[in-house]
Amino acid sequence: MGDLSTAFLLVFDPYVLLVIAASAAFGLFVGSIPGLTATMATALLVPVTFFMDPVPAIAAIVTATAMAIFSGDIPGCLLRIPGTPASAAYADEAFAMTRKGQAERALGTSLVFSAMGGLFGTTVLVLAAPALAEFALSFSSFEYFWLVCLGLSCAVFISPASPMKGLISLFIGLLIATIGIDNPAGQPRFTFGDYELLTGVPFIPAMIGLFAVSEVMRAVVSRAPPLKPGNEALTGVLRGQGANIRRYWKQGLRGSILGTAIGALPGAGADIAAWISYAVSKRFSRTPEKFGTGHEEGLAEAGASNNGALSGAWIPALVFGIPGDSITAVVIGVLYVKGMNPGPTIFIHKPELIHAVFIVFFLANLILLPFGWMAIKLSKQALRVPQQILMPLILMFCVVGAFAITNSMYGVVVALCLGVLGFFMEENGFPVAPAILGLVLGPMLEQNFITSLIKADGSMLAFFERPIAGGLGVVTIALWIVPIVMLLIGRRRRAAQTV
Repeated sequence: MGDLSTAFLLVFDPYVLLVIAASAAFGLFVGSIPGLTATMATALLVPVTFFMDPVPAIAAIVTATAMAIFSGDIPGCLLRIPGTPASAAYADEAFAMTRKGQAERALGTSLVFSAMGGLFGTTVLVLAAPALAEFALSFSSFEYFWLVCLGLSCAVFISPASPMKGLISLFIGLLIATIGIDNPAGQPRFTFGDYELLTGVPFIPAMIGLFAVSEVMRAVVSRAPPLKPGNEALTGVLRGQGANIRRYWKQGLRGSILGTAIGALPGAGADIAAWISYAVSKRFSRTPEKFGTGHEEGLAEAGASNNGALSGAWIPALVFGIPGDSITAVVIGVLYVKGMNPGPTIFIHKPELIHAVFIVFFLANLILLPFGWMAIKLSKQALRVPQQILMPLILMFCVVGAFAITNSMYGVVVALCLGVLGFFMEENGFPVAPAILGLVLGPMLEQNFITSLIKADGSMLAFFERPIAGGLGVVTIALWIVPIVMLLIGRRRRAAQTV
């Protein structure tokens, strides 16, 4: 109890609370700008943390990332331009609600369930960190291969168009992901002699292009009237969220569990968790036909999964020093600098600091509600800006964000080229979300497949020999086969009825 009381005193120091408030505002700002991800928010804070004690340093990073993961939903909802990769999974769903005049309701759902998912993930982090980290470490390339296949299968479920168009979009993303030299063979592929393409197609500029630049192009050629904000009262953000919690508590819990579990897997993170959770929500929904038309159910589950994964990623980072995602990869370096060497011994030698980290996690997810509410109210004014002013500003932010990732014009060229591709895809009914999914998971799929084949000496049976890999493999293959079998049965029944 002495360590816990010391931790409370460390966290509720006025200086630490001021750092948390400033970091919250910084995280909300960074996450809401397309291209400036939660990882970038963390990286930008690292130089500042060098001048802080351990608790305020970690508090700054935890708070900023929690805010950035949520605030990426804001431009995704208002303008269909996701601020962070984790928001891309359900940007179309949220934007559909904006078109119906329900922007604040959509963002309120994301806000409330993000806080719920973060609190759930933090509770799991506190109670079961060692056990979950040990389970996560049992995953080899075989398990990761099937997990990625499961994630890629989400393309069929998240696609608002026909499943075939969703698959074609997915394969476009997978094809783009093969460009470059960063593959198991180390051979240049589809580079056409361009040395910049050797590094591959950077994901963030690609996402900016497919979503943001294509949306700017659509706004330029569209004759539809621009979106106008509704006239909801100031309580509109949280109005009806109590009913949503009662209605979607199962989805929120499922998303929190799934997000925390995926976040605990080294290298997975909130991006994959959001895609899988949104697809699971649509697959098991009683009203799947409403998805893509502006339905809150998917927002609730994926929003909870986002912040749950953020907490889950700290499990292997704290217990074994293995980053759960790109954010904790940066955090581990900060922990070492501050003398909080990750590993089992940190719970013995620095218990008060670990308890302080846990308290900061709870506090960051609680203050997400008031800070998120203010961010929604301020950002909603973006819809009041005339479109001829707003779209050039958005394009400017897109160019800046794409340039910041590669520190060269290469990122800008990628964003513009894929913006044109995304525009023509959507004009012909092909959704861009599955293409983003292919870009995210393509390199992981190839890497784990080749690594597994090398381990198994070319034997495909090895993909089913390990218990967890075998279970994931059976579930994934069943997910592929069952819809086809049901389709054939349905056709046979209809043919028999016509006869």
